[in-house]
Amino acid sequence: MFKKVACCFLLLSTISFFAQENDTSKDTLLVGYTSAPPFIIKTEGEIIGINVWLWQQAADQLDLPYKMVQLPFQEMLTALEKGEIDVSINPLTVTSERSKVFNFTSSYYAAHSSIAISEASTLEKFVGFVVQFFNQDFLKGLFVLLLIIFLFGLAGWYFERKANPDHFRTGGKGIWDGVWWSAVTLTTVGYGDKAPKTKMGKISALVLMFSGLLFISGLTASIASNLTVGQLSVNPEDFMAFKERKVGTINNSGAMEYLNKHFFKDVHGYSGVIPGLQALKNNEIAAFMYDEPILKYRIQEDPELQDLQILPIKYDVQFYAFGISNLQSDLERTISQQILAITETQEWEVVLNEFGLSDF
Repeated sequence: MFKKVACCFLLLSTISFFAQENDTSKDTLLVGYTSAPPFIIKTEGEIIGINVWLWQQAADQLDLPYKMVQLPFQEMLTALEKGEIDVSINPLTVTSERSKVFNFTSSYYAAHSSIAISEASTLEKFVGFVVQFFNQDFLKGLFVLLLIIFLFGLAGWYFERKANPDHFRTGGKGIWDGVWWSAVTLTTVGYGDKAPKTKMGKISALVLMFSGLLFISGLTASIASNLTVGQLSVNPEDFMAFKERKVGTINNSGAMEYLNKHFFKDVHGYSGVIPGLQALKNNEIAAFMYDEPILKYRIQEDPELQDLQILPIKYDVQFYAFGISNLQSDLERTISQQILAITETQEWEVVLNEFGLSDF
């Protein structure tokens, strides 16, 4: 009888021991992440970055045991949705679609999205300028200008050829004299080497001067406008200029959702920022559109991407937060309160400055 009781006691103790071990393993949070400099930077043997520091501070102060799990971005979101990981410390943009499948902590940082393009070389800029200068509108204006010079030159010669043979000779040379006089008068150069003497010649000169002045002003404005538009097409300064172009961003990101909602027609998704920027460098896309801090850090830190530039275009402010599995919703409030407390300290500003960022 004693042996049976002892065996039962031993069995219950063993079950209790393993149950405690299972409970302990359940208390260890699985924290998913993927590289997203400067927020998460994977180096040899360690993980650093703004978000890593923030999570470590919050976890230490709340005495939360955790284990870091590296996953590709999309797999991380899926694992968070299914409860296979408890927390994602990536800089996740708070969106309505994501909030349906997992929770968000309080936002700890806000940033705009921006646009990276491949900077045109000096030769490409010059070729683009020449092409835009000699466009169809310019050639039409130039043809009309030459036609005006010729017609008024012909009229001036016709009225002056007899009364003013010293300035307007006869024959073909005289016609050239008239064209020369017309061009000098129209451009207001006024050499004075040729001048009309007859009444009709002077009237022709007056009409030429006033009408020519208006025409050249309009032509100059048109050329300037075309050159400006052409320059913007080479180096666009407007967000809407990219709606008809082939652009890239991160798959299933807040940026992708934003571009689709705003009717961008040719959006290509990439698994990460580096593949997208490499595609931009190889001229596979016209622009790469994503969160400005991440784009800026990647381009500054990677020597191969130095010929890329970020346009002074800011749109779609992004609010970053940690993702919390719905199975751990009770942690959301606790972690959010701790994040708010940390981000109100001077130390948080110091950490941001170390990575070249500042509060929004």
